[in-house]
Amino acid sequence: MRVTVLLFATAREAAGRACDVEVREGATAAEVLAALSTRPELAALAARSRLAVNHAFAPPETVVHAGDEVALVPPVGGG
Repeated sequence: MRVTVLLFATAREAAGRACDVEVREGATAAEVLAALSTRPELAALAARSRLAVNHAFAPPETVVHAGDEVALVPPVGGG
């Protein structure tokens, strides 16, 4: 199944746009994150980021379905 992943902040700067990844039906958030990690421009960032599925942070075992909104949320700093 093809999943479109929205990118923000440094992830958007690295990739330049949203990206699609191919995962199996019934894939988990951890598998989507692993697929993102294979992209050279996102590999280091994906290792430090979290996924949100349908506007909520997703634990690694969350199953992703076709049509879900998936976003890579990189770490942020500030004060």
